[in-house]
Amino acid sequence: MDAHSEPLKPGNAGAHQRISAAFSPQAIRAAGLKLSQILADHFENVTSGMEPTVHWRTPEENTAAARTWMDQAEQSGGTSRDKFCEPPDTEQLTAKFADLVRTALSHGLNLHHPHYVGHQVPASVPLAAWFDTVGAITNQVMAIYEMGPWATAVEHAVLEKVGVRLGFQQDSFGGAITSGASLANLTALLTARNLAIQGTWTRGLGHQAMPVLVSHAEAHYSIARAAGILGLGTQQVIPVAIDERRAMDPQHLDETLLALRRKGTPIIAVSAAACATPIGAFDPLHEVADVCARHEVWLHVDAAHGGAACMSRRYRHLVAGLERADSVVCDAHKMFFMPALCALLFYRDGSHRFRAFDQQAPYLFDPIAPELAEYDSGLRVVECSKRAAAFGLWGTWSLFGPQLFEDMVDTTFDLAKSFYQLLLEAEDFEARYEPECNIVVFRYLPRQLLHASDKEIDTFQLRLRRVVVESGSFYLVSHHIDGRYVLRVTLINPLTDSRHLQALLDELRCRAALLLDDST
Repeated sequence: MDAHSEPLKPGNAGAHQRISAAFSPQAIRAAGLKLSQILADHFENVTSGMEPTVHWRTPEENTAAARTWMDQAEQSGGTSRDKFCEPPDTEQLTAKFADLVRTALSHGLNLHHPHYVGHQVPASVPLAAWFDTVGAITNQVMAIYEMGPWATAVEHAVLEKVGVRLGFQQDSFGGAITSGASLANLTALLTARNLAIQGTWTRGLGHQAMPVLVSHAEAHYSIARAAGILGLGTQQVIPVAIDERRAMDPQHLDETLLALRRKGTPIIAVSAAACATPIGAFDPLHEVADVCARHEVWLHVDAAHGGAACMSRRYRHLVAGLERADSVVCDAHKMFFMPALCALLFYRDGSHRFRAFDQQAPYLFDPIAPELAEYDSGLRVVECSKRAAAFGLWGTWSLFGPQLFEDMVDTTFDLAKSFYQLLLEAEDFEARYEPECNIVVFRYLPRQLLHASDKEIDTFQLRLRRVVVESGSFYLVSHHIDGRYVLRVTLINPLTDSRHLQALLDELRCRAALLLDDST
């Protein structure tokens, strides 16, 4: 009797049945139907406000709850290799699957709640996630075209559509999609470094004068992080002064670049913002581009949040000049309202898309089909295996067309203006900076704090934010601007309206009163 005809031992039989259960088409069908039902009920409850904005528990409590489910599976014999363990049937699997999904939903943050006004993470278009599910359940990874042919095609189509909207010239620009703006910014600045200082990819920076990166003074931390990773060091990031709107000052940029040129300091790039994170300030891109062109410096624009303004006829002026940048980053998982993560990276000169990396991987890239290199994403991004990140954006665009994205940008940007006006009309709130997009900063200043010190007022803003979040009523964040703490909202749920914003002010007043009573 050969090895292939040997009867299965009990342990082998158990392994075979467990594997069959894990890959069962019947289980996929039953769990999928149950999941759609649970999620539909969940969204109905969340969008109507019947659920809290956040199910607040401590990290220790949540970790213990997650561990309990895993412990239960171990105790039921799921880790046994020797004894035969009958796997659960489809009905049992579906029931447990439903319990796990409900547990996850009841312990998470509800970004689709109209009271979510926190970080720059959207209430994503729910249907987009179903397209992402297709890529996830069939594991459509990307590095080379033949591993993910449709995922690659979708990515190219999405880049073409959005790139043209950003203002790049058809058939002359290039790009890639990667996992978040941090990686996209790093990749763009790596490209700029390789072009600015030839040979650095293979030989490193060497002993020449250390180059610098010139940046918006309030750039996202991923810019400084990229400088560290690229071997420049975070101290080599030169901040450019900002104006009264907290946008980059082109005159100061000109003076900065001139001084660096006179000293012979190599300049990797100028990194501008559209928009900067603290208050959503958009740099004057045409003026910045003029300065960069005069000094022959690479212009990179971090438009992770505000790039989607290109979809709006009403707000497109905010990103005027974006098409003059050498590289641009735009997150679909922000103002395109897609599930995370999907970051779009563009190069005005399409040939630059291959300048970030210069490596050989014969087991991946087929030398007898060089024409496919154009479609091999592994040549252009940090990731080798990469998820099919563009499925959601492609599917949503294909269902609704570009008008939906304009609608969501206009709705949330308009809402920020309404909220700012609401703050101006409230005597106990201090509005800070008229919003250009959907980010608003402010402080709550009840009469009890009229004679309080700056430190007391700052501490009060932080304490107020904490009690509101832990109550589950709203989710908002804080920020530090000009040495002072402020409250900050990003209106990134198109289902939020003016009623919810009035409720936010009322909630802050109510929680503040309790805090002030406790302190007396």
